[in-house]
Amino acid sequence: MLKGKHILLGITGSIAAYKAALLVRALVKQGAEVRVIMTEMAKQFITPLTMATLSKNPILVEFYNPENGDWNSHISLGMWADAYLIAPASANTIAKMATGVADNLLLTTYLSARCPVIVAPAMDVDMYLHVATQKNIETLALRGVEIIDPNAGELASGLEGKGRMAEPDEIAGYMNEFFSRKASLKDINVLINAGPTREAIDPVRYISNHSSGKMGYAVAEEFACRGAMVTLVSGPVNLITKNPRITVRNVTTANEMYSTTLECYKEGKDITILCAAVADFTPVHSSDFKIKREKENYNLELEPTKDIAAEIGKIKRDGSLIVGFALETNNELSNAEKKLKTKGLDAIVLNSLKDSGAGFGVNTNKISIIARGGEITHYPLKSKEQVARDIADYIENLLLCSKA
Repeated sequence: MLKGKHILLGITGSIAAYKAALLVRALVKQGAEVRVIMTEMAKQFITPLTMATLSKNPILVEFYNPENGDWNSHISLGMWADAYLIAPASANTIAKMATGVADNLLLTTYLSARCPVIVAPAMDVDMYLHVATQKNIETLALRGVEIIDPNAGELASGLEGKGRMAEPDEIAGYMNEFFSRKASLKDINVLINAGPTREAIDPVRYISNHSSGKMGYAVAEEFACRGAMVTLVSGPVNLITKNPRITVRNVTTANEMYSTTLECYKEGKDITILCAAVADFTPVHSSDFKIKREKENYNLELEPTKDIAAEIGKIKRDGSLIVGFALETNNELSNAEKKLKTKGLDAIVLNSLKDSGAGFGVNTNKISIIARGGEITHYPLKSKEQVARDIADYIENLLLCSKA
């Protein structure tokens, strides 16, 4: 899959920079054309001469050649590349990428790159696990940057833990897999809903839930990375996506989520994934004015909201796939299986709030996927980006089987 591919490799100041030599060799051996950008600090760990020899291309560090004034255009580099791989990516560079700092050629190229970007973090365990680094990695992932998780083991500091850059053969394998799936869903139209809804009690208060939308947005990014055109119906979340293959339709209430999701489905979607945490009930009456505290109890009457999954199940077109989500707190399997059957879904993704690290407000999830025939596939706890990849793999296989 790498033959003829243009891979731009960014090398930052990390002890793992020595692995970049083996990585370039592996990529070139598989037919890729590799150009290398190094930061000034990276030169302290591995020489430009080594990288130039292995890549068979001059190494780029400065914005221009001080000897003759030749300009190294970060815009041209980003347009040349089929993929921009930054390996190793230090905590410093990851932080700058997340905040838009552009103080070297590697970073300006990242900000102007039109190609997919893949990052392989490498740092000490405490730096990797620090909340700031984890937040920066999460920010990049939500913007569509692919993250190659580091390995756990002995680190340069002598400590043990997660932070070792993935091995060169692992990264080369990832790049092969990346290009093989990049266009696997080209011309496929996908509908995803995500996030919570808000049901107004008065102009100040509302009923909602703890959904952050992270899982749905990660699924949307994954399908877009595979070439699909994605319509994302999003409840109110603190997330953004700049992926050109994702069209966001913002909604607030359960009724808006219902009408917009149905409207988008009727446009003709090959795959529909119902991730949103839609309110099951909404106030019968919503006050136009703020409700004041009184001595007496205040009784709030609720009525059921419209069932999106059930309605789409009724009008499901032949050849289209509908996958639902079930977040449960008890009798997880039986509740999910009931939802799968009664709502006409092709599969359902189950996660339980009993599982540590799964559910709302975290960056990880632990799921099981139940097929219409009853087969259950269990997955271990993973980052939501990795979970999104598992979900996309599963649905892509369902799509292939439906067309066989």
